[in-house]
Amino acid sequence: MVNCILASTSTIYGGEYLDYLFDELQEIFRFTDEVVFIPYARPSGISYDEYTSIAEIAFQKINTHIRGIHTYENPVEAIQNAKGIFTGGGNSFILVDELYKHNLIQPLQEAIQNGTPYLGTSAGSNIAGPSVKTTNDMPIVYLPSFDTLGIVPFNINPHYLDPDPTSKHKGETRETRIKEFHKFNDIPVVGLREGSWIQVAHHQTTLAGEGLTARIFEKDKNPYEVEAKSSLAFLR
Repeated sequence: MVNCILASTSTIYGGEYLDYLFDELQEIFRFTDEVVFIPYARPSGISYDEYTSIAEIAFQKINTHIRGIHTYENPVEAIQNAKGIFTGGGNSFILVDELYKHNLIQPLQEAIQNGTPYLGTSAGSNIAGPSVKTTNDMPIVYLPSFDTLGIVPFNINPHYLDPDPTSKHKGETRETRIKEFHKFNDIPVVGLREGSWIQVAHHQTTLAGEGLTARIFEKDKNPYEVEAKSSLAFLR
């Protein structure tokens, strides 16, 4: 049974790393004393060790230890034996490229589907959908495939931003880009705003985040909003 949190971001404005998710993390990892951290997306090109240290400081506050997957001799076995998994944000293309290089796509799918608690933030949430095609990141590496974990049947667009009618910027909006995606793809897309997350547990898929909505995009339909605590089970 899948048990995961797919968050738009690791840090909301004015907060510290993961602090707005601590209550949820204590629940999802309540039987877990060590979480395998996947730092491959490494924002701003920081080292795996630096990134793991940031995650470790946060998880210490819920009395859980973090160990970076890069420190294991066999990454596949690390995932297969993991009590919990956290994939951090950064560049989704780098993340997916490394997952394929280390043959981790299928082991991750199997571990999460078999109930290993999973946290994804930003890029780590992007990979939970069927493909990485709706990421905001620049394609700075060439991927062997756009296919990702397919834990949820829809794509996610973390850090979703609404068009600003007062902005002088006249380039494409997030909504425009997602509509372009739907010219060639049928997969629904959830525009996940900062401070919100998707909870998958007990065979339920729910939008979470106090007072927040998500913007839903489906092919050949007008975009629409769903409220926090709403089920997303209708998205197929």
